[in-house]
Amino acid sequence: MPFNHNDRYHPRLVRLVPPGARTALDVGCGSGRFARRLAAHGLDVEGIDPSAEMIGIATATGSPGPGTVTYRHEDVTTAELPQRRYDVITCLASLHHVPFETVTRLRTALAPGGVLAVLGLATPSTAADHATWLGAAPVNVAARLLVHVGERLNGGADDEPRAPVRDWIMSMADVRTEAARLLPGSTVRTLLFWRYLLSYRSV
Repeated sequence: MPFNHNDRYHPRLVRLVPPGARTALDVGCGSGRFARRLAAHGLDVEGIDPSAEMIGIATATGSPGPGTVTYRHEDVTTAELPQRRYDVITCLASLHHVPFETVTRLRTALAPGGVLAVLGLATPSTAADHATWLGAAPVNVAARLLVHVGERLNGGADDEPRAPVRDWIMSMADVRTEAARLLPGSTVRTLLFWRYLLSYRSV
């Protein structure tokens, strides 16, 4: 499997799932890779994505269980989201495709004690942001080299279709300011591979 910056953080995101969680919403689910990972941990997952092609791929792949996965071809900014329903809501490299204020809809959809976890993209603001992402460059090169060698040994590259991408316009300073305003008590951490992790627990 080619090195994927988002997939690199799947284990970390899974660790944010609150104990006893049963229901999850994966926003911008793409081909359903992380939704299936949540299902493998026993959650009943809804994956939502505006791309019909991605939803078709995800649906065809099925679910590993023991949890279930259902997919919705919808835009999260207009989709009906039941209030206080989901124990965990995840957004993997998808929040920058919609207005950041969409987090308020997701906050309302969280069950009491539920967790919103956003693996996002933004431009660096502080010296620490720049240093973290600059340090990712050699690690990224090494990882891609290992992947290339693995592909050669296995006879070819993964040709799974990729979800549509969009440039991001927010800076890390913007993310921190808006997260503090819209998700009081949330935390924002700068990660390697040009990502940040926003986490919020409802009350």
